[in-house]
Amino acid sequence: MNNRKVFLVGDGRVGSTFANDLLQNVKISELVICDVAKELTVGDAMDLEDLAPFVGPVKVVSGDYSDASDADIAVITAGVARKPGMTRLDLVNANVKILKSIVKPIVDSGFKGIFVVSANPVDILTTLTQKLSGFPKNRVIGTGTSLDTARLRVALAKKTGANIDNVDAYVLGEHGDTSFENFDEAIIDHKALRSYSELSDDVLTEIETDVRKKGGKIIANKGATFYGVAMCLTQICKAIFENKARVLPVSAPLTGEYGVKDLYLGTPSVITANGISDVIELHLSKEEKEKMTYSAEKMKEVLDGIEL
Repeated sequence: MNNRKVFLVGDGRVGSTFANDLLQNVKISELVICDVAKELTVGDAMDLEDLAPFVGPVKVVSGDYSDASDADIAVITAGVARKPGMTRLDLVNANVKILKSIVKPIVDSGFKGIFVVSANPVDILTTLTQKLSGFPKNRVIGTGTSLDTARLRVALAKKTGANIDNVDAYVLGEHGDTSFENFDEAIIDHKALRSYSELSDDVLTEIETDVRKKGGKIIANKGATFYGVAMCLTQICKAIFENKARVLPVSAPLTGEYGVKDLYLGTPSVITANGISDVIELHLSKEEKEKMTYSAEKMKEVLDGIEL
């Protein structure tokens, strides 16, 4: 196996869960964990290396930013956690400061790989990671609406009784309050979603609301969400290493798609060893186009108020 190295910044619940998922689902040779809580990373590295007899040889260590120099992927999960009642945009100011303290030392290490960001608000922080790093846009990816899309597919599968593997529907736009579902183009069991009598407009509105509020409900009950997003991160890394042109809904750099420029937003994209090889612009109804425009405008309002 060629050397496959992942550098992880952030060893909280998302980061540690991702590390566990990564080792069990992707063949890598080395994982370096970096966090201000050094003792935690040492303990996690010792704990995770015990997976080696089950997943194959892998080196897991606690490290610092200099270890990013030869990494293939730098994953950023570090940030202030979202608390009950907070929106993802409430996190902006605190997490922008943290992001600045992370991106510069990674770049200064000589890192030439791909950034993958999941800290919130992820579309804002992914856009800023690209600006702070100066990396080509295809080599900076955010988890975007991958988790929202997973939640939507779970909800639709439950409602229709369909096999979740046969649910083809996406959440687009911001990973947050201005996200929206592409119900008009969604397919379930090879049939248009709109052809299902049980999926009336009222039911779809209820599903949309439930998908958007699910994260907040999880946080209210257990303090954080981490299983879903950790697997989303794992799937992005897997797509990069396997280089099979996999389509995933991520925070992607829009350069005119949907009439939006200079911003990362959630849309399906083709992920290869080079990062994002293609941004897929889905056909949207007039109403959905308006929702995408609105989502982009709200993100730009936030970005315009940030000084780097």
